[in-house]
Amino acid sequence: MSSKKAVLRANGFTFKQFFVAHERCAMKVGTDGVLLGAWAPVAGATRVLDIGTGSGLIALMLAQRTGQAVRVDAVELDEQATEQARENAQASPWADRIQIYQGDIRQWSQQCEHRYNLIVSNPPYFVPGVECASPARAAARYTADLTHEILLQCAEELIAEEGFFCVILPEPAGNALVDYALQRGWHLRSRTDISDNESRPPNRVLLALSPHPGEQLLDRMTIRGPDQRYSEAHCSLTRDFYLFR
Repeated sequence: MSSKKAVLRANGFTFKQFFVAHERCAMKVGTDGVLLGAWAPVAGATRVLDIGTGSGLIALMLAQRTGQAVRVDAVELDEQATEQARENAQASPWADRIQIYQGDIRQWSQQCEHRYNLIVSNPPYFVPGVECASPARAAARYTADLTHEILLQCAEELIAEEGFFCVILPEPAGNALVDYALQRGWHLRSRTDISDNESRPPNRVLLALSPHPGEQLLDRMTIRGPDQRYSEAHCSLTRDFYLFR
């Protein structure tokens, strides 16, 4: 392996069909983003939006999972992360289908003229607490600037009538978002509770909300089995992305 490739691998994450550099992003490639990108329902989607794209990971995953005619847009507040996401998209096999925008989703949603069949977000979920090393990391981790309620309201401005808005959150925050969404007329269409293993309670939840009522799918997934190997459900979900699966 050349030294250049070694440096690139140290500064990012290699998937089966693309590479994500993330050294200029406050939040790095992680399990939550991979789960959401692999889980979000893409059937029938013609236009997709990733809110708070960071490195562009989820936008790239959704581009891989959809056909050539599907447009994937992504919005990111931080300027450096936006530039890195653009570079990652341009280096991918789907450069002609991914568009990265820099801006605050609260203003961007008011100006956008499109409606999306699928909106995804891996949002900040920590309440303000310990000071972060940089304002960018604080914005990526904490809900002070973008609460989940505001995020849902932005999704309302952008969602198509039968579209899906999908997030991954800690279970308490996910339950609170569902309660708020139901009050605003949304419908819970799919929910997957995620546990580290079978002996532990769920600590994450994948949610798909829609303005349109329909069948509700509820299930649970464990990340690892009793032998501490990745579970079959987790491997099946992420097989098209992770190397060596």
